[in-house]
Parts: sequence; structure tokens; C-alpha cells
Amino acid sequence: MEQVQAQYEQDGFSIVAEQVAPDEVLQSALHGMVGVRDGVFDMGMAPTEHPGYDPAVLCKINNPHRSDKGLHDLVTCPEVGRKVAEVTGSRRVQVWASQLLIKPPGTAAAGHVGWHQDRQYWKMWQQAEGLFTAWIALGDVADALGPMRFVRGSHRWGFLDQGDFYGKDQQALREGIEVPADEDWQEVPALLPCGGLSVHHCLTFHGSGANIADVPRWSLAVHLRDERVEPVEGDNTYYTAHLDDPQICPVMYEA
Repeated sequence: MEQVQAQYEQDGFSIVAEQVAPDEVLQSALHGMVGVRDGVFDMGMAPTEHPGYDPAVLCKINNPHRSDKGLHDLVTCPEVGRKVAEVTGSRRVQVWASQLLIKPPGTAAAGHVGWHQDRQYWKMWQQAEGLFTAWIALGDVADALGPMRFVRGSHRWGFLDQGDFYGKDQQALREGIEVPADEDWQEVPALLPCGGLSVHHCLTFHGSGANIADVPRWSLAVHLRDERVEPVEGDNTYYTAHLDDPQICPVMYEA
């Protein structure tokens, strides 16, 4: 356990290339992801953003875990929670947002996720340490499907506020990121089986390229905070206003 945590602290990410959730939890989540894509919300609450599914572009559906029991059960699965806590050394892990990401095949640059640090979009939280994402594969993720790619050790560069999740020109984005003189840009792909996951720090640069396979890439990105992280004082945005609601902000793990 200590070795896994030390590797995460050194690299800014950890790739767990094995199925973590039990079969029945995973199968229910796979059923739920299709239902949410198609507008079926069995928990009675719609996602906060659902653009509709267009097979020509990357589809990002915000907070589907509050809408579907299978996805909610996945983000509160004890096995998933324990694994995330093992990687990060956390005593308490709480979900505060999620994204269902569907990357259709043949979308070329329209399927890219631009290089960025999550902290650029997460300024409602005071601390960066203890703020991270668990990215759960909802299908096998091979290199041809445009996996997420992490830049090793980039969380130690500090908050640069450079890059753009929505940018499509990866090379231009990379050239605009000020890599420290004594550091290297070393990309590591997150190649995962269905039910595998990765965990990354909110300051770790990451992005993904085109899906050149013949099947979609499915994943659930679960945004998390641990016991070290508190909202900015006076912030009352959606992501901090529902921290006591277990449907919207469930606790994934508590020691």
C-alpha cells in the first residue's frame, strides 16, 4: 500500500490495470451508461448537462451518477473506494461531480481532450492536495481508442493555468505549456480493461487523442475530494452546495 501511494505522489497518477468493481456492480453500471446516454434516468434526477449523443464528436454528460442507480452504485462501490484511498492515502473520499465520457470512433480531432490541469476548472476548492479524479473504464481501453495520457510528475510543476480541456490542437496546447527547465514532458497512456481505473492529481497535465478503433471509448470520470479539502469560503456553486446530499455528493470511502 505504501509503495502504491509513494508512486502516486511521485508521478501524480496511478493506473490500476485490473477490474476493481465486482461483476454485478460493473454490469449494472454498463447498463446505466447506455440508459443515461439515451435519456433514461431511473433515480428521478437528470444530469446537470446532457448535450445529446452525436457520433461525430466527444460526448460529455455531467453528473450522471445522480441520475442512474447503476452508476451511483459504481461510485459508491466499497472496492472502488478502498482502491482510491489506497492510492491517495485518504481517510475519507467524497464524490462531488462526475462526467460520462463517450468518445465515438472516427471523430478525429473532434474526439480530442486538450492538455489541461483539472485545477483550472476547480477553483471552488481551497486546497489542491487531496483533490483528484478516479477515471473508470466502462469498456476496454487500448491505445487505438484514444486513451487518457498523463504527463509524469507534472503535478510538481505547480498550478500553471495553461492548456484547455476543450482545445483540439494538442501540439499547439503543448507548446503553450511552460515546462520547467529541469523537467521533461513524458506521456504515459492509461491502458485499461473494462472496470479498471486510474487516479490522477488535480495538477497533473493530461489529455487524450483520437479514437481510431471501430468501437466507442466509454468512461466515467469521478471528481473527488478527501478530508484535506474544503470549499472556498462563501462559495455556493452547484459543486459545493450539495455536499450533504448523498444522491449528489455521496461518500465513496470512509476509514
